[in-house]
Amino acid sequence: MSLINFIRSARLAVMSVTLMVGALTASAQAVPSPVAPAASAPTAAGANGNLSSPKPADIQAQGLGAATSAHAIENPYGLSALWAQGDFVAKGTLIIMVLMSIGSWCIIFVKLYEQQKLLNAASAASKSFWKAGSVQAGAQTLRNGSAFRYIAEQGLTASQHHEGTLVEQIDLHTWVTMSIQRAVEKVQSRLQDGLAFLATVGSTAPFVGLFGTVWGIYNALTAIGISGQASIDKVAGPVGEALIMTAIGLAVAVPAVMGYNWLIRRNKSAMERVRNFSGDLHNVLIGAKR
Repeated sequence: MSLINFIRSARLAVMSVTLMVGALTASAQAVPSPVAPAASAPTAAGANGNLSSPKPADIQAQGLGAATSAHAIENPYGLSALWAQGDFVAKGTLIIMVLMSIGSWCIIFVKLYEQQKLLNAASAASKSFWKAGSVQAGAQTLRNGSAFRYIAEQGLTASQHHEGTLVEQIDLHTWVTMSIQRAVEKVQSRLQDGLAFLATVGSTAPFVGLFGTVWGIYNALTAIGISGQASIDKVAGPVGEALIMTAIGLAVAVPAVMGYNWLIRRNKSAMERVRNFSGDLHNVLIGAKR
């Protein structure tokens, strides 16, 4: 019985090994063998004795050439592709955001220049105006066209031409106060010119970019529906266009909002100096008439 059992066990082992070998052979035939690396070519060439093995300099040159070729490939989903392949809605949206960005930056630089001029005029007024012998002489020391000279001239005119006119019924104190206040408000209005445009750009640019995003996704869905398959080449272009529109909208809105807040804070600082000057001027003009 032991011999029969041994024979049966041997037969089962042989059958198991045969099945395993067959399975491995079938799997090896199903998977294609990998292509021999480029190093096999020099081996064969060395065996023939006709060709020499490639030098390291040649290998480095080939690597540089491949890198150059890869770098030369243009991005088919960049800004140039967006402009070349986009429809009139995408191009119009892009042009609107570019104009909004240009206008915002122009206003920011112009207002910074005007604010700096006003601050420089305030420093000059504090040094020269109050050292003059009279308001008229002090006004002559200020730069022509500056806000402080304009306020001084308006206050001086109001104090000198009060009697014998229709405004004679208004007392001198009230009339001088009104004239100086109007001059200050005009300076403040001049400083605030353009800030409404920055606020509008900051609040609307993200929605303009969102409109471009929605239009790009719509084009992606249309391309998928026409082709009947959601392949990456049908979706990548319109979706990339949508993402670019979103990024441009944010790039336009963020500087506009930050510039608006910065200019508002600088305007407050400049107007404090203007109001201080106007208040002191009012006291000097009223005191001179007493």
